[in-house]
This record gives sequence, structure tokens and C-alpha cells, in this order.
Amino acid sequence: MSATLIAALAGGLAFATAASAAPAVPAPLAAPAPDMDGVTAALNAAMANGAPGAMARFTGPDGVRTRTAGVRDRVSGEAMDTRARFRIGSVSKTFSSVVLLQLVDEGRLELDAPVNRYLPGLLPDDRITVRHLLTHRSGLADYTEAMFAKTVPGFEAVRNRVFTYQELVDLSLTEPRTTEHGVAYKYSNANFVVVGMLIEKATGTSVAKQYEQRIIKPLKLRHTSYVHPETRIKGAHVRGYLHPDEEGAPLVDSTEQTVSWAQTAGAVISDPADLNTFTTALMRGKLLSPRMLDAMTTVTPTDTAQTRFYGLGLRRYDLSCGTRVYGHTGTVQGFYTYAFATRDGRRALSAMANTSNRGAANTALGGTLEAAFCGKKTAPAASSTKVQRALPTLPAEADLPERR
Repeated sequence: MSATLIAALAGGLAFATAASAAPAVPAPLAAPAPDMDGVTAALNAAMANGAPGAMARFTGPDGVRTRTAGVRDRVSGEAMDTRARFRIGSVSKTFSSVVLLQLVDEGRLELDAPVNRYLPGLLPDDRITVRHLLTHRSGLADYTEAMFAKTVPGFEAVRNRVFTYQELVDLSLTEPRTTEHGVAYKYSNANFVVVGMLIEKATGTSVAKQYEQRIIKPLKLRHTSYVHPETRIKGAHVRGYLHPDEEGAPLVDSTEQTVSWAQTAGAVISDPADLNTFTTALMRGKLLSPRMLDAMTTVTPTDTAQTRFYGLGLRRYDLSCGTRVYGHTGTVQGFYTYAFATRDGRRALSAMANTSNRGAANTALGGTLEAAFCGKKTAPAASSTKVQRALPTLPAEADLPERR
């Protein structure tokens, strides 16, 4: 009792002394420590569902943490390595969006202008705008649905082929429109093929040069490149393995390919460290003006659970702990990728599994996000205000048509 009284008196004296001081502002809640055991479990789950290997790299205020599982080369048996490069698939769309939004800031393009203003006669509807492309609301059909109706034969038919942008757009235009312009979200690789055309028309130079000048060199992304239509991945890299549609059929090594069927929709090569640097820099405003970053991160739902959203070439996932992360998923033959960061850019995760056409492996890899950004699950308690809400387990979003 006496100790309590003394403490109360001391508190009263302290209050009297500091009566004129500004009231204390509560410190922001610390972000949960990443659950790296949970990250490892997600990588192992991806392997259990058909990936030869998987890896993840997390960056935060306490530094860098990496985890690997399995192999990056099934023939040599080389272990998975977070320093190795790989094909990032549709994470490339965020690179393309950054370049285009910089051009908007420079006055060379307008988001709400018709695409046909810059590429006369390209599209059958003058009402399709640049913004419709970036938000997947143009209604342009995804030509990859027909191209990869049979996964391995479709891939082998285009593995070494070099397409022009126009050829890919023509493939899309042979299919019916999926929706009216601006009406609904419908993911289509055709949208970002047209984005590539807009970038080259506005700058008079190649997309490869624009990536290099505007993103790769400023951020010193030493292991990121756009080598289309070269088929090789230079330096230490991960080999990708494609699952055939037929159960029990052997995996197909899909590492060497032009990725010309995707180009600005999915042909960038990178590694985990560079992807962390990219997503962090983007969220911290180092690549876009505040106006353009606000536009990019203004999102609409893509699922009925209201946990997944899309902005301008950028996904947002709302996690069980309330954390929102921004970035993109990627699928290209033989590789699944996740590259996300918090809106303040203080935490970032990149993860990869070297397989595709195996949706369960992709969904399992997505578990790295919950583990890394939400930490260990909190047991329900009446006195706790940090209990994580239960979310339905949703399948990974498809960036490329898959049959398994």
C-alpha cells in the first residue's frame, strides 16, 4: 500500500512539473517480427506441391533474412541460392507501369486519353484509355488463353519464336472482348503489350533502354535485365521446370526461352535482392511523384473476399493482421514469383519457386507473405487487441493460364 501511495505521489509531482509540456503521443505499434519458420514452411509446402526448390528474401528494419529449400538445378543438384537470377513473369508489369507513369508525369502521355490517340487505329474502340490498360479494364482478350490451351505443346511452339507487338495485339483482337471498357477487372497480358507499344512510341527508343535508364541504373539493380529476345539467363541462375498437363509426365526444363510471347507483360529477369530494392524504392517514392504513386496505389477489388485489389500495374493484398502490401505476382513457364512491400517501404519480401502449371505450389508460396509480414499467429485472447482475423485460403491469382 505504501509503495503504491509513493508511486502515486511521484506521478502527481511529475505531472505538476510537466503541466505545460505537450501531451505525449503514443508510439506507433511495432511491426511484428517476421516468422521465418513460417516462411520456411511455405517454401517446403511449395516443394511438396511440385516445385524442385523455392526461396525467399525479407528486408526490414532489423536487416535481411533469407530462406531456401530444395534445388535450383535438378541435374547438377545445386542448392537453391538467393543470389541466383530467375524470370519474374508478371512482376515485369510493375516495371512497365513505372516507366509509363513517369512518361505521364513528363506530359508525354495522359492516363485518361484514348490509346488510339497515340497509336492510331490500333484498337477497335476509341474509348479504351491508357488507364484501362494499366487497371486491366480494357476488355482486350488475353491471347495466352488460346496460346497455352495445351501447356507444354503451346510453350514449345513459342519457346524460340520472336513476336512483334502488333502480332500479339492481333492475336488478342481475334478473340471476343471480355467486357466493355472500364466496366470490370479482367486480367489480360494483352494490356501490357500495348503499354510497351506506348512507351516506345512516346520515347522513340526501346523498352529495354527505358527500363535501364529509368529503373535499373538509378536503383543499381545489378542483376536485373530485359534481354528479349535472347533466350539465356546470364550468370548464376535458377532453372525453371514446367509441369505438363498430364499427371505423372516428366517436368520440362523451360529455362531457355525468348519470352517474346509476353515482352513488357513478363520478360524481365531479376533476383530477390533487386526485387526487394525495387519494391522498397517504389513505395518510398523514389521512382514516381506523389501524384503518380497515389494513382498507382488507388485500387479496386479483384476478389469477392475483398482481400485482393489492383491499381495501375500493381496488386494490393490485405493480410490477416491488417497489414497491406503492394507489389505483383509473376508466372512464366517454370517460375512463380511474389514481390511485395509495405506502403511505407520499410519491409519487403520476394519469393520464388522454380515451377509452374502447378497452382497448389503457387498458392503455397503465397504463404510467405502472411509469415513474413504478420509474424507468428496470435492465439485468441479476451484481453488482446492484436488477434489476427481469419481469412479464407484463396488460390493464387493466375497471371498466366494454367491447367493444373
